[in-house]
Amino acid sequence: MPLWDVSHFAQVFYGIPFKQGDRILTGVHEYAANYIAFLQVARRTGVRIEVIPEDADNDVDIAALEDSIVRGDRKPALLAFTHIPTNSGRVYSAEAIGAVAKCHGIPFLLDACQSIGQMPLDVQKIGCDWLSGTSRKYLRGPRGVGFLYASDEAVRRFEPGTLDMYGAKWTAESEYVMLPDAKRYEQYEKCFAAVVGLGAAVQYANELGLDWIWDRVQSLAATLRAQLSEVPGVQVHDKGKVLCGIVSFTKDGIAPGQIKAALLERGINVNTSLKSSTRMDFMKNGLPDEGVVRASVHYYNTEEEISAVVQAVLSIF
Repeated sequence: MPLWDVSHFAQVFYGIPFKQGDRILTGVHEYAANYIAFLQVARRTGVRIEVIPEDADNDVDIAALEDSIVRGDRKPALLAFTHIPTNSGRVYSAEAIGAVAKCHGIPFLLDACQSIGQMPLDVQKIGCDWLSGTSRKYLRGPRGVGFLYASDEAVRRFEPGTLDMYGAKWTAESEYVMLPDAKRYEQYEKCFAAVVGLGAAVQYANELGLDWIWDRVQSLAATLRAQLSEVPGVQVHDKGKVLCGIVSFTKDGIAPGQIKAALLERGINVNTSLKSSTRMDFMKNGLPDEGVVRASVHYYNTEEEISAVVQAVLSIF
């Protein structure tokens, strides 16, 4: 189901009827846009936000998640987790979270914006009620469009945050009927060119094969991390049992923005991730306040390009 880039998460989240005393359980590396929504609802309704710590492998601590669920006066209203953060290469075990959610009958919303397109995802195996994704990242589609998966159970139990004439039918002067499937989350106005572009990107990724893409991305990223780790003054910040194509690093005495600008002069595109994007992660894992450099490899990159990046980082200042 196509939606605008960020509205799909909001359509789900703001459609949940939170009330005072409810709890939202989330993760250390939750993205700012999602966490700000949690804070807004907390101000409005008095819900509590609980951040589940990570285990020794920098994954969600499932034992701590279980403990948080059972020690409350009522079970949480929502488990909301980001699969892969914007500032690091680690991958949370979504299936483990999904198993806990199913065991306790708690709705589970997964933000998969960073994972869609670089790794295989199976919503049945994950066990999520909703999965939100975007077109413009590893899927390599156009900006401004994304998609949402909603399970049959989620559609049965919850309404979207907003409805219009595309997601519901006006049946009488004071009555409406929502569509019986996930299309109820859609809005009438959309950019059809972007939707077509999203479809083309999905088709292209499927033709290449997500298993092959995932193997290629992980291999290139592992090579980049290994070579960057040998550069004097460079710290690679990705930690986890499973790592993806996002490689985050810093170099002593040089601001991430300076590194980005210097690499761009050499024809190398990287980005920076700031503390404001994943504040809890920066605080709990001791990441530098000035941010990190984010180098995202994809299947089309070559080993020669990886070496060129490393040599460029070595030569900066």
